[in-house]
Amino acid sequence: MNGKMKKPLPTWLPLVVGAFLVVQFAGLGAWQISRGLEKRADQYAYSDETGFKAWQDGMAVRSFQRLKASGSYDGEHQIVLDNIIINSRYGHYVLTPLEIAADQPLLLINRGWLEKTDAGLDAARLELPAGELSVRGRAGSLPKPGYKMDDAFDATQPWPKHAVYPSPEEVAAALGHEIQPFVLLMEHDEDHGFLRHWVPSEFGPGKHFGYALQWFAMGAVLSGLLVWNYRKKRFDT
Repeated sequence: MNGKMKKPLPTWLPLVVGAFLVVQFAGLGAWQISRGLEKRADQYAYSDETGFKAWQDGMAVRSFQRLKASGSYDGEHQIVLDNIIINSRYGHYVLTPLEIAADQPLLLINRGWLEKTDAGLDAARLELPAGELSVRGRAGSLPKPGYKMDDAFDATQPWPKHAVYPSPEEVAAALGHEIQPFVLLMEHDEDHGFLRHWVPSEFGPGKHFGYALQWFAMGAVLSGLLVWNYRKKRFDT
C-alpha cells in the first residue's frame, strides 16, 4: 500500500472536548435558572397590590412596580407601534411622551392598544388635554421583536410617527430628546387610554427551571460517560 496510515487521535482529545461541553451545559443551566428567578420576581412584582409610589427622575425602578408620575403630555410627538397582536388581532400600541421637566428625560407612557382598521388610525383618537396631570401605571419596557430586519422609523413620516419594534435609542433619536430607561404602562382605569391588559411574559419561571434541569441532566450524563471511558481505558492498558 502506498497510502500512509493516519495517526490516531490523541486519547486526551475526547476528554477535553467532553469537559468543554459539560462546562457549556452547566453554564446554560445556570443561565436558565437566572432567567427563571427574574420571571418569578416579575410575577411577584405584578401581584403586589400596594399603592402607587410617586416616581422621580433617577429613582431605581423594578419591573411591574406601581408608579405615579406627574408632568404634561407632549401630544404633538406621539409614536404608534405597529404589528402588535392581541387575541390574534393586529393593532397598535400608542406611546405618548410625558414631560417631567425641561432638563429631564421624557417618560414614555404606553396608553394601550388600538385595533388596526382598513381606514387606518384616526389621529383625532390620540388627542390629549393640555396642562399638568398625574398618571398611574406599572414600570415596563418597549415590546421586543423575535427578529428585526429594517429600521423602526420612516424618517420622512410626520407626527404621529408609526414604528415597528423600535429600540430605546431609536425612539430617543426620533424624539430628539433623551428618554427614561423604562416605559410606564398606563393603569387600566386611567383616563385617555385604550385597551390595557398588562401581564408578565407567558413564558413563566417554571419553563426556565425545566430547561435548566435538562441542561444539568445532559451535563451529568456526559460527565458519567467521560469518567466511564477514562476508567475503561486505564484498565484496558
